[in-house]
Amino acid sequence: MLGHTRLAVIDPSGGSQPMTRTHENRTGTIVYNGELYNTDEVRKALTQLGRTFTTHSDTEVLLHAYLAWGEACLERLNGIFAFAVWDGERLFIARDRLGVKPLFYKRTSSGMIFGSEIKAILAHADVEASLTETGLTEVMSLSPSRTPGFGVFDGLEELRPAHYLSFDRNGFNVQRYWQVKSEVHQANAEETAGAIHDLLKDTVERQLVSDVPSLHFCPGDIRVHLPAFAANTRTAEAPLHTFSIDYEDNDLHFKSNAFQPDDDQSYIEKMTDAFGTVHHRKIITIDQLKDHLKDAVVARDLPGMADVDSSLLWFSKEIKKQATVALSGECADEIFGGYPWFYKKELLSRPLFPWMSSLELRKGLLNEKWKKKLPLEEYAKARYDKTIAETPHLDGETGEDRQRREMFYLNMIWFMTTLLDRKDRMSMAASLEVRVPFADHRLVEYVWNIPWEMKRYQDREKGLLRKALEGVLPNDVLYRKKSPYPKTHHPKYTEMVAALCEQMLEDRDAPVHEFLDRTVLTELVRTRAKKVDTPFFGQLMTGPQLLAYIWQMNEWMKLHNVKIK
Repeated sequence: MLGHTRLAVIDPSGGSQPMTRTHENRTGTIVYNGELYNTDEVRKALTQLGRTFTTHSDTEVLLHAYLAWGEACLERLNGIFAFAVWDGERLFIARDRLGVKPLFYKRTSSGMIFGSEIKAILAHADVEASLTETGLTEVMSLSPSRTPGFGVFDGLEELRPAHYLSFDRNGFNVQRYWQVKSEVHQANAEETAGAIHDLLKDTVERQLVSDVPSLHFCPGDIRVHLPAFAANTRTAEAPLHTFSIDYEDNDLHFKSNAFQPDDDQSYIEKMTDAFGTVHHRKIITIDQLKDHLKDAVVARDLPGMADVDSSLLWFSKEIKKQATVALSGECADEIFGGYPWFYKKELLSRPLFPWMSSLELRKGLLNEKWKKKLPLEEYAKARYDKTIAETPHLDGETGEDRQRREMFYLNMIWFMTTLLDRKDRMSMAASLEVRVPFADHRLVEYVWNIPWEMKRYQDREKGLLRKALEGVLPNDVLYRKKSPYPKTHHPKYTEMVAALCEQMLEDRDAPVHEFLDRTVLTELVRTRAKKVDTPFFGQLMTGPQLLAYIWQMNEWMKLHNVKIK
């Protein structure tokens, strides 16, 4: 049985799913989540093969592509997708190259259950929401990132990005269909910057195609090139709308730090003034931020990124009031090397995930029984080592060059997919489709082989990308230091999440009491986690976010009635 809940973007009236088509006595039925950006090219190739179409939806094109070329159709696709086709003999499911769209499955004695959301699988009567010790180790050591292919719940698997799965009477077959290839980069800096400019422009233009209103996230740094390119493709009759988020009283409580040296607003104003966009600045209150913490857990189906999630969920709902499609700048730092761990030698050479400096902190949250049962350090190190071993190295590459290629691969496989998953979960929960031009596989393939010295052109973070966008952005924005997604610095938020945790501590039936140390939690809440002043994950998650994360973990276990085996 195939079922589908559709967010209609292309051909809203003609693209209903599940969709069935027949060609030369072969019939296929498809369910599909995502968007193809080269629909016209693929449709033209299929038309030359004699295929006919009754809609202009990309769903019909994708189904005919599979019926014509089988799994080889994946090589022809440019887009974000997770889809399944049943042809009467075989079930075929596939996922896009970078993992923008999610797909999970569970094998059963009689077949398999699959879906875009974990909750869809947990809703099945034969599936229990349980955790083995491995699943709990995953949550405590690595979350909110997640091991590629691992679904956390017992028996639940994720179809990895760039993979497909076929299931027939002969059983399961999972194959990888795409991987970055390491080759010597031949072009000079001028030529390379020009190629990047052209790729980005083409990617943005492709991703603007929509039969419903679209707009753009507008951060205050170099990633705002997306609306800049888009502004050049719009007509006066169709003004470009941009959106940014800020927090209640952030002008009073903002604290400069190494990751976020200054506030975004003045840079956003320079950008919107330069391109004449219709800008919408949305300000979330601290109450709204707190109130969306549980909704974010419902959307993600797993413990997440605390208020970094809840603010994005609220923001997506605000955007949805005016549009169904938005472009966003995720992945620029991962593929161009914008994070400190790409250029600080002590982080580059450290044989652990660089965005996690908190394993001791995490282990300290466990009670004595579970400290002995959950090997957090060993588990994280094993996952790190496995990814390093999978890295496609360049022959003869040694020293820092080899380490840095491994670092780029770690980011592509782990950190980038974590951010893409966050963006997709929170936006789709608001019925908003977010497109991510930096995750275009052509751009990723090209940038993968650019030497580090060139990526860091003129010794600037993302220097080559900045060069590629000269003349596109105002210089103040173009050369501004990287700025991450904004977060609140309001003391009211800390007090609110501490109050939630106090209620959790008072609840004798709170699921986390089984494995977390109540005394440690009590002290953490009493001190408002002030000692956690460096991020325990990524660049944003410090003390207040740790409190919120623990509370979200408890809510997640309550929501799904999670049992530990």
